[in-house]
Amino acid sequence: MQQAKLPVTINPFGILFNPATIASTLDRLRCSTPFSEQDLIIHNGLWISLAHHGRFSSTDRSETLADINQALVQGTQALEQADYLILTLGTAWIYRYKATGEVVANCHKLPASAFERRRLTPDEIVNALEGALRPHLNNKQVFLTVSPVRHAGDGLVENQLSKSSLIVAAGELCERHPEFIHYFPAYEIVMDELRDYRFYQADMMHPSEVAIQYIWERFAESALTPACRTLISQIEALQNAMSHRPINPHSDAHRQFRSRMKAEAEHLQHIQPELDFSAEITYFTD
Repeated sequence: MQQAKLPVTINPFGILFNPATIASTLDRLRCSTPFSEQDLIIHNGLWISLAHHGRFSSTDRSETLADINQALVQGTQALEQADYLILTLGTAWIYRYKATGEVVANCHKLPASAFERRRLTPDEIVNALEGALRPHLNNKQVFLTVSPVRHAGDGLVENQLSKSSLIVAAGELCERHPEFIHYFPAYEIVMDELRDYRFYQADMMHPSEVAIQYIWERFAESALTPACRTLISQIEALQNAMSHRPINPHSDAHRQFRSRMKAEAEHLQHIQPELDFSAEITYFTD
């Protein structure tokens, strides 16, 4: 969606995996209470937040805190303005930090002995997400999906129990609130439609680029208007043209090609002024 120039804000706390952390993040975005230095701990020379993904970690505590709070402000604003909220549930397993009792977003390679691990029940997942979503409704539509990425570190049986709990909880939420909560079957598409290891990366856990493209196309068909899909096709054509490597960049044919692409980018900028095509226009300008 970001590549297609749709106005999206992606994971302001970084990648989150379990529903309890997703719910607490939504609560934090609602109240927008800033994080303080006391919310950070140092491990292996890095200042980290157990409520955030590792991409926020750094050797400078002030820098880490500033990045976290800037993302909090941006995420709060984005959530207030958004018409749609997409939540991808990755695992029902949670890790509770013994020192504080909080469910962490990421263990940051701290010792396993620092955590208590258990699997959330479907009812716990429903209650956590339902409680977090209610204050954010304001006519928003919510898409729930379950990640098709296997968490092999939990064990294959434990992973399947986890995914099953997430699917049951998502189904319950959709049945309770069909007017604003919807389910997109990313997990089922990979497991049932793309049942071949050629649709996985070399680790046999993550979907391949072909699978990702297929899921994106299915999502676009189910969630985006025909006009939006047409626009995205035009944007993708421009982006493909930018990646094209000509045999002779100085030929008349290539100059004409660049002129056509520049005209197309300028046309899209004119009819879609809220989008930014400056990179495309600059690229195709001689």
